[in-house]
Amino acid sequence: MSTPRPAAVIVLAAGEGTRMKSSTPKVLHRIGGLTLVGHAIRAARETGAEHVGVVVRHERDRVVEQCAALDAGLVIADQDDVKGTGRAVECGLEALPADLSGTILVTYGDVPLLTGDTLVQLTVSHQESGSAVSVVTAHLADPTGYGRVVRDAQGRVERIVEHKDATADELALTEINSGIYAFDAQVLRDALAQVGTDNAQGEKYLTDVISIARDAGRPVRAHVIGDRLQTEGVNDRVQLAELGRELNRRVCERHMRAGVTIVDPATTWIDVDVSIGQDATILPGSQLLGATSIGPDAVIGPDCTLTDTEVGAGASVTRAVTNLAVIGDGATVGPYSFLRPGTRLGARGKIGGFVETKNADIGEGAKVPHLTYAGDVTIGAGANIGAGTIFANYDGVAKHHSVIGSHSFVGSNSVVIGPVDVADGAYVAAGSTLTQDVEPGEIAVARGQQRNVSGWVARARHGTATAAAAAAAQKAGERHPSPATTTAEGDQP
Repeated sequence: MSTPRPAAVIVLAAGEGTRMKSSTPKVLHRIGGLTLVGHAIRAARETGAEHVGVVVRHERDRVVEQCAALDAGLVIADQDDVKGTGRAVECGLEALPADLSGTILVTYGDVPLLTGDTLVQLTVSHQESGSAVSVVTAHLADPTGYGRVVRDAQGRVERIVEHKDATADELALTEINSGIYAFDAQVLRDALAQVGTDNAQGEKYLTDVISIARDAGRPVRAHVIGDRLQTEGVNDRVQLAELGRELNRRVCERHMRAGVTIVDPATTWIDVDVSIGQDATILPGSQLLGATSIGPDAVIGPDCTLTDTEVGAGASVTRAVTNLAVIGDGATVGPYSFLRPGTRLGARGKIGGFVETKNADIGEGAKVPHLTYAGDVTIGAGANIGAGTIFANYDGVAKHHSVIGSHSFVGSNSVVIGPVDVADGAYVAAGSTLTQDVEPGEIAVARGQQRNVSGWVARARHGTATAAAAAAAQKAGERHPSPATTTAEGDQP
């Protein structure tokens, strides 16, 4: 028997969120790598609902653009000038098929910890109980600001009263309305048609549907959940940080229970779409962001920020920043490396300390150990790039690509001015400035011949500490000549 699924989920995301004090709409603020409304959309999709709608108003175009980028199949509904959650849901209904029947769930675009599993459980219990309305509730020690659930003498849900409209006795209640509901579609349509705006805020309250359904003899029930944080909404940046921290704690816990070692979860931040293989180790101060994937037995950290990066099995990344990079099995990166988009490091390859790469394809077992910029270059398998090498790829107008062949060697402090091809099995002498191709088996020497100008310091830097040191050294050399300056073997000076 298949699990019941809702006919539709309506996500309310029309509010301005003034307490965020931001030019960015509240629902577009991010935690865990997703916007708040993105978390809501993802949870809605996990129910298997045929339709998922998002009700928008404030900064409508920006919100719609972000929603469509995440899920092109959404139904977008615009809320009009009538205020209130009741009107928002009504607008959402009007965007859905007129003959839609079954269960309709209502959620919010600012409740990021709500899971698809909770919405599925709500749907199942709602349908199995034959309820017209099911409201998700929770008990809070401090329910300030929340609507209170008022029950009758038999413990059934009688009504929900908003905080601003509540009496002193009602404010003392600790069971709160999360604002998340399951409705029978026809009951919802009929009730919303009867809801007015006669209240302290002049709004069309969705909560009035409960009283209307009760008065019509339709069963209303509470769906109490123990994980109250799934009902928590974001109203300001303090709550954004609090829920972001809690979401991260849950993500870290999920990975640890799946066989990942996270040495210090408090300083490790992992986005919700990150995948990590078994027996990987994440050291303190690491951030794994976007669609990053970490292979089994890899070691990440300390102090790494990896964004949309693929790390192979058994690889090691230490104190590095990477973005849209691929790191092969058994490869090593860091410390203090910067891998920019287009970097591909082959299996057992190395990108060492203070190395920056961009659009660099570095072959299996190749090494770029230290103090190098490698941009727009292909480095063959087993090649070695000496310290201080620069691949000069930009001529002021266009970027140029260079190639270093397999098992070739580029000496320290070289500049490869692209486009240049160094063939397989070739050498570039240290200190060379390369502008021409190098054929297999050749060594390229592209540097000026050393010339020592005698007496230059005494003439050009007279009176300096350098000149004094040179004079002293010369005098000492005259007293103790080196073997190279003595006369023929056996002769006295």
